[in-house]
Amino acid sequence: MSYKTLWQGRVDAEDGEAGLRWHQVVKFDNIHSASDTLTLIGYPDDTGIAANKGRVGAAGGPNAIRQSLANLPWALKHTLIDVGDTPVFDELIKTQASFATKVYQALQSGSSVIGLGGGHDIAWASYQGLAQHTTQRIGIINFDAHLDLRKPDPVGTSGTPFRQIAEHCHTHDKKFTYTCLGVSRAANTQALFDYARQSQTRMLYDVDFTLEKAQHLLSPMLAEIDQLYVTVCLDAFPIALCPGVSAPSALGINPVEMIKILQWLGNACTENDVVWQLSDIAELNPTLDSDNKTARFAARIAFELAGAMQYTSHVGKNEQR
Repeated sequence: MSYKTLWQGRVDAEDGEAGLRWHQVVKFDNIHSASDTLTLIGYPDDTGIAANKGRVGAAGGPNAIRQSLANLPWALKHTLIDVGDTPVFDELIKTQASFATKVYQALQSGSSVIGLGGGHDIAWASYQGLAQHTTQRIGIINFDAHLDLRKPDPVGTSGTPFRQIAEHCHTHDKKFTYTCLGVSRAANTQALFDYARQSQTRMLYDVDFTLEKAQHLLSPMLAEIDQLYVTVCLDAFPIALCPGVSAPSALGINPVEMIKILQWLGNACTENDVVWQLSDIAELNPTLDSDNKTARFAARIAFELAGAMQYTSHVGKNEQR
């Protein structure tokens, strides 16, 4: 089935433009130069999850998110473009390189980007695309129960992306600026916490997850970066809300607090002249989903990301230096 056929939903013709939904405004153009555009790019790969000993099935995540997004109301100023999925190769590194190229091209065009995963190895691919696009200071916010700082040995997996980013930063003499929100003490080994402290990773535990504490942790970070990348791993949320993930969470974080944080981030980026042009969603496994709960929630997160990013893909502080 073509990803294009998934964009179907209710039509409220009597309401005119005020009644539009995502499926009515989406275009299927190739990436092209245009500001005020939101580009969706699929990453239909779960080989990184398999390599990380997780439950496979997230390759179907992008289409499940599209299907759940289709019927949501459209209230953005952007033009919405879905460029489809990146090709999947036998080697994960090649798939990541292909996705990174698509991200780079979209960012270069002036578009905001939301990646649809797929395993959380999408993060290493997304970061590479952003790093190719800008030489500015990049900050990463990851909503996740897991730190994903495992050693990429011999190759990367869904559990290694931020270690790979840290090593890339070290090699290129850049600061690794990474915050993980929703960390579970029961889901990370001491070795991972040791590396997190060594790499100066900022952490907010799941039991402490509130807007106020997130603001306290993130405000100093926003003051020292120029570009923000936000990634959301669906295993950060309670299993009752998100059963369709590779590694479900017994406790999880409060989804309402998370949405409040995203909304605050949109304003905070504007106030700090931080460009927020890139986000992604990872680990949706439709084969394990119950009543499309996880897909529906992933679509809500994409909806909130798009709204929060809408006014933050502008000229940042470092552009003017």
